[in-house]
Amino acid sequence: MSDNLLANVIGRDMAVDLGTANTLIYVRGRGIVLNEPSVVAINIKDGRPVAVGTEAKRMLGRTPSHIQAIRPLKDGVIADFEICEKMLRYFIHKVHQRRWVKPRMVICVPSGITGVEQRAVQEAAEFAGARKPAYIIEEPMAAAIGAGLPVQEPTGNMIVDIGGGTTEVAVISLGGIVASQSVRVGGDELDDAILQFIKKEYSVALGERTAEEVKITLGSAWGLEEELTAEIRGRDLVTGLPKTILTSTDEIREALAEPVSSVVDAVKVTLDKTPPELAADIMEQGIVLTGGGALLLGLTERLQAETGMPISVADNPLQSVAIGSGQSLEEFDALKGVLFSSSQH
Repeated sequence: MSDNLLANVIGRDMAVDLGTANTLIYVRGRGIVLNEPSVVAINIKDGRPVAVGTEAKRMLGRTPSHIQAIRPLKDGVIADFEICEKMLRYFIHKVHQRRWVKPRMVICVPSGITGVEQRAVQEAAEFAGARKPAYIIEEPMAAAIGAGLPVQEPTGNMIVDIGGGTTEVAVISLGGIVASQSVRVGGDELDDAILQFIKKEYSVALGERTAEEVKITLGSAWGLEEELTAEIRGRDLVTGLPKTILTSTDEIREALAEPVSSVVDAVKVTLDKTPPELAADIMEQGIVLTGGGALLLGLTERLQAETGMPISVADNPLQSVAIGSGQSLEEFDALKGVLFSSSQH
């Protein structure tokens, strides 16, 4: 078999991190080849997708009445099956031009999902063109592999993956999840908390994208040495006109208090369920944070103060899950134990 042909065969295997906020695709031997928002803009008249991914995200909150921008995943699970399948199909074809390719596929799911939700993900992948069976890997496991933790060793590793829709906390040892907690709180919940806060305090409505920008620039989980202020624009709910307001990092921290506490509590509950031997390992190794939420200012300090454990952020927190899922393809035989296939249910 020529090298070229071999590369084509291997190059078909892909791992998909089907995230609430972004979908990443890792192709075996090539690494991450696609990273786009999980958004589809649909023409309501005929149900056809007008745009998918980055282009569709630009349309959020800006579409005319006959076009609707939809996020097919909510809280890490499929909320709109048909649209999710269309989105997956689009992304797969974007990565593989050839129509007849049926790639072996590993898909990432939150650890707290039900069997029904898991089957929905596998079916969406198979409808979108994956070879049967589609393999499933749990998000915290993928995140831990992607963060470079020795998941196969008999030591306790604790990972906290804060995504767009869910926060996954897990203690992993010997290639399995020993204790875990999955809470449906993530980046979206933080954005929403900011929307509600500004609405209540200032009677101003913000767009989803503005809320996300505020979270990135002003969001924090712990007191800052120097508090910042910034102007944000929204619509005055009383007059209906555009309005600019001044807000600060301490106000936004107050807005985020509740969802941040949920994340901290999930970490504490998981530590509480961890066997003492593994808890001692974690005390030594520390807890690793991944996912977009790991970038929230002051979160490491907050967790350190509340758990007394050393906390670190993975090298590439936004891509850990995709890298880990991809790793399970690259070392398929070695890591087969961490995957589930549809034939096992």
